[in-house]
Amino acid sequence: MNGNTARKLDLIDESIVENSKQFPDPKKWHKQDTTWALSLFGTAIGAGVLFLPINAGAGGLFSLLLITILAFPVMFFSHRALAKMIYSSENAEEGITGTVRSYFGNTASKVFNIVFFLSIYTIVLLYSVALTNTANSFIVNQLHMPAPPRAILSLVLVLGLITILNFGQEITVKVMSTLVYPFIASLLYIAISLIPNWNTSMLSFSSVSAGSTGTGYIGMIFLVLPIIVFSFNHSPIISPFVIKQRATYGIEGTDAKCAQIQKFTYILTFSVVMFFVWSSCLSLTPHDLQIAKEQNLSILSYLANRLNSPLITIAAPIIALVAITKSFLGHYVGVYEVMRDIILETSRARGKNPSEKTIKYSILVFAVLTCWYVAYANPSILGIIDSLSAPLVAAILCILPMIAIRKIPALAKYRGKLSNVFVLIIGLLTIIASIKGFF
Repeated sequence: MNGNTARKLDLIDESIVENSKQFPDPKKWHKQDTTWALSLFGTAIGAGVLFLPINAGAGGLFSLLLITILAFPVMFFSHRALAKMIYSSENAEEGITGTVRSYFGNTASKVFNIVFFLSIYTIVLLYSVALTNTANSFIVNQLHMPAPPRAILSLVLVLGLITILNFGQEITVKVMSTLVYPFIASLLYIAISLIPNWNTSMLSFSSVSAGSTGTGYIGMIFLVLPIIVFSFNHSPIISPFVIKQRATYGIEGTDAKCAQIQKFTYILTFSVVMFFVWSSCLSLTPHDLQIAKEQNLSILSYLANRLNSPLITIAAPIIALVAITKSFLGHYVGVYEVMRDIILETSRARGKNPSEKTIKYSILVFAVLTCWYVAYANPSILGIIDSLSAPLVAAILCILPMIAIRKIPALAKYRGKLSNVFVLIIGLLTIIASIKGFF
């Protein structure tokens, strides 16, 4: 019996087992669906949302409306495409890495791992900057103390976080996970408390020139796309989400169930985030948001420094610190796992087998040195998002699923949809937007 015949028989056996099992009705809403909807919701709303209002409002009413129109379809169709790509794979239980390997081969899988690592690690770097700037602003503006030397402050913060995580990773991750919903509740509370500060300065198309690109309406599209793709990205959780739906509802029910949960989740996510974005922008002016961009601060830190509200002055920077810390630690866990896999695979290909201790401390030293340097250098956070993070995320979230749908027979039923064209265009424009000189 050859390999192909054996594989066909295995698939037949799997199909028999699959059909013999009694799965819950995917059309009905179950308790597990609520759990996963909240998990997706909590993951989708992270610290990246704290930088969304700055680009959303810095270009005036046009950029604000543009983000409002594009945010939901970009989030929904891109993550739906990624889910389809994973749950249609024979290796879906291995997540996105196994899916890429089964579709495109080992070489493509290795390239994907590198791109995936870079997409996560650039986020860790930008949160290193954001954490340092938020802490510095809090010390100066809220505690009214002299600014500490940036080199010392950034080193203490980076060392503290990574040390805590390395000596208590599981506990830290659990603690950070419990902070997701208080963070979301805090965003809503801040958004509501800002209502008395709303003004009409944002409600004018003439403020479009306030955008830093200075390229008018067309350039504004390239200004907002990277921050939309970045802020709403939660691609790492899609793999476990899909795997659980396949196990619960069977292969035949997975598509409908994923669509049902994702639609509900993204409507909720869009409503919460855009309320926060509009409330923040209406409380300031396009000029204020441009200053926030130049000062390299999150919207919460700038609101705390700008508005005369005792509550916002104290609460906003603390919320920002917690949110950025949570996102930093969460992404660092992903970075560690991917780096460990890459080091092991590369070492074994050369006939070496490094110990876990060697790998751990190699990653630790690399992370501390690079995060400290970038935090000290203080590059533009939105610049990192536009030039590095968003294009890498777009390649994974928008381009990769579209290539798979176009090339892989198992995904043929998803071809010919306008949403595919939309996702592909969004991905390409986000990548093109990173080439600043082009515009």
